[in-house]
Amino acid sequence: MNKIVTSGKTIEDAVKQGLAKLGTTEDKVAVNVLEQPSKGFLGLIGVKEAKVELTLLEEPVSVPSPKGSALESRMPSPTEEKEEYGGKAPYEEAASFVRDVGENMGLHVDVEVVHGKDHTVLNISGNDLGLMIGRRGQTLDALQYLANIIANRYSDSFIRIVLDAENFRERRKKTLEDLAVRLAGRVVRTRKEVTLEPMSPQERKVIHSKLQDHPEVKTYSKGEEPNRRVVISLKQSK
Repeated sequence: MNKIVTSGKTIEDAVKQGLAKLGTTEDKVAVNVLEQPSKGFLGLIGVKEAKVELTLLEEPVSVPSPKGSALESRMPSPTEEKEEYGGKAPYEEAASFVRDVGENMGLHVDVEVVHGKDHTVLNISGNDLGLMIGRRGQTLDALQYLANIIANRYSDSFIRIVLDAENFRERRKKTLEDLAVRLAGRVVRTRKEVTLEPMSPQERKVIHSKLQDHPEVKTYSKGEEPNRRVVISLKQSK
């Protein structure tokens, strides 16, 4: 089996399910978004699940763009576009994709490209961005995943994009760090380990980093993606 179609509440969920069924990683498949998750009553997502098609790659090729979607290629050649945009085509393509998705959601958004040392941040601004952020950032994470795929189609070397909106990433990090400290205190008081809800690799890293120097507790992850969880437990007495 070298091709599979899967569904999920978000595009990222659907992709993760497909990767699990194929037993592979995202760098070895081409992702074709067949259906975006629909907006429900009062702007909620989930009435209609996202549907994606994953195809195993036999050799390095460009990730195909789904026809009729925000991912559809608007430019004839990565080389030509790099020349036209002065070498910034990857980020222009990713930013354009984000604006297209916002428009499809009925939102007018602006995207600011901020280059950093290790990654580039696409800052989204506009009204009613909660829809693009989603529950606990799940929609934002899915858009970030796709923005990275698009940008790397137009880059000779690997680039990393972080998608942010209304400073959500920093606020979410602070929330997770506060949660880590609070649960560590509970573990110390009760002497019982605590298992957190499933989180993305980035969010698990926040928990691990916050508690890595804690004198009384340790952390580790268990389970398989997308249901991998952080466990906080007592350090063994020497």
